[in-house]
Amino acid sequence: MKEPKVSVGIMFEPRIDFILSGSYTSNGVVCQGPQSVVLKDGKVEWNGKLYEEVLFEPVTESEAFFELKDVTIGINFHWERKENQSFRGALKIITEHGKLTAVNVLGVEEYLTSVISSEMSATASLELLKAHAVISRSWLLAQIDKNKEITESGEVYSTMKESDEELVKWYDREDHTRFDICADDHCQRYQGITRASTEIVKDAIEQTRGRLLMFDGKICDARYSKSCGGVFEEFHNCWEEKDMPYLVKQRDSKTNTTIPDLTVEEKAVKWILESPEAFCNTSDKKVLSQVLNNYDQETVNFYRWSVSYTREQLSELVKRRSGTDYGQITDLIPVERGTSGRLVRLKIVGTKRTRTIGKELEIRRTLSESHLYSSAFVVEKEGNPDMPDSFILKGAGWGHGVGLCQIGAAVMGEQGFGYEDILLHYFIGASIEKKY
Repeated sequence: MKEPKVSVGIMFEPRIDFILSGSYTSNGVVCQGPQSVVLKDGKVEWNGKLYEEVLFEPVTESEAFFELKDVTIGINFHWERKENQSFRGALKIITEHGKLTAVNVLGVEEYLTSVISSEMSATASLELLKAHAVISRSWLLAQIDKNKEITESGEVYSTMKESDEELVKWYDREDHTRFDICADDHCQRYQGITRASTEIVKDAIEQTRGRLLMFDGKICDARYSKSCGGVFEEFHNCWEEKDMPYLVKQRDSKTNTTIPDLTVEEKAVKWILESPEAFCNTSDKKVLSQVLNNYDQETVNFYRWSVSYTREQLSELVKRRSGTDYGQITDLIPVERGTSGRLVRLKIVGTKRTRTIGKELEIRRTLSESHLYSSAFVVEKEGNPDMPDSFILKGAGWGHGVGLCQIGAAVMGEQGFGYEDILLHYFIGASIEKKY
């Protein structure tokens, strides 16, 4: 196969201003310099004419780039802001949802250089960066294949099951229909050539060019999170009820491969309250700085962590975050755990109502101002058992725990494991194949 192209939705506005640096062609016309497009009568107005869409293609890809003005980044995050961003490849302007959308069309390898630079620290080891390059490439092409399958089949993709007694919801990257992925954290953060990439990132991309994680003839849906907490979680416990044979439970260790059955409550409690040996069980700041951009030197407690709330704090927080008034919360009861000890379903008991919620991210969003580190936690109550004064959540890991454990992978890289060894440790039974 040839190197695929990827289309990335960058910004969504009624008017888009941009600068073409170098020569571009559009509708047979060579153009460069400042340009503007405006939404008018449901179409794209450019140079006084209306179009269904407009495509600007560089005459010489290696020399030309375009700059988009006032791109919104960090959408719906507290640090949301606008900045000018520059990109290589082609620029396509389309209309959707009552706005114009700027879409960057470029080769996968150029795209990856920006993504890896954004996702990983410049201090990361070459083997860790190579592993992440293969993962990001595989995830991207797997999403493109999945979008094609859904579009062709016409299936409706549901992410929620709701009743009065239960809300089970999972959050995946909703499928974009007019482009492959978006540029914000919703998919993978992509900022074009706005952020300078380092030589080591370029080396990692080049040395793994065209290499993909494969299983049974298909590209792997290559998930990753910060810290598995010692055991990998399985795909279906976080997203749709679908078995991914390469995303299954395993101990994050080469020296100790025994795994207690963490779906059993007593064993999960024991596991979470201890600190078992694992690759990701580290407080080495040199290793952690490879994975955590803007790393806070004091924050090393995420392999095992603890947060506490008064009953009033928890009751108010849950009402605000979930939109459901439980009254005074009197208990948090584990209902179902996954293979890593992460809660898949949790019963919230209040004086006004009781409801079971899931899956893991819904639980984390409900019990924190942003997200709990993970849903692998045990609940300790203080005071009257029927009306506790406070709740202490003691937990393990950071993120969903499925696929590559970034901190564990960083430790493996430091210990001399190659990128292939790292990947095949986290993606069970997969293979790495050069496809272009």
